[in-house]
Amino acid sequence: MMSVKRFFKRMYVRYLKVVRYQVSNETNKLTDNERITKTICMKLINHPLSKFLIAPLSGKRYIKNESLNIFVVLDDKRVSITNHVYHYDVTIPQREFDRLALMFDNKTENIRQSFENDMKSQIVHSLSTILTKISNL
Repeated sequence: MMSVKRFFKRMYVRYLKVVRYQVSNETNKLTDNERITKTICMKLINHPLSKFLIAPLSGKRYIKNESLNIFVVLDDKRVSITNHVYHYDVTIPQREFDRLALMFDNKTENIRQSFENDMKSQIVHSLSTILTKISNL
């Protein structure tokens, strides 16, 4: 009984993979623009001076790098790149977008974790001293 369930579960997972990443008339090879766009996004995500923002309702991901004057928006298979002179909109395959989104999410999670660790490491006052400081203001 368990092997039958496992078999159907595996078949369902395979089906989902095929359906999710299958796009009509699209080959697995990326075009030059898609490849360049993906590389730009990966390099900006790893750049130390990049700033990240996620819009919780729309799900858009923003990358801003002031030193390079580049602004990138990742939104549902569409990547918009602006460099204060030109604006590019490139549609990339779902699989590549998922990879970029995962990379972006991991980076923002690492930043969040270090931010939280910094906050917790600077605990020197009790709650009562914080309350008295705020009350004195």
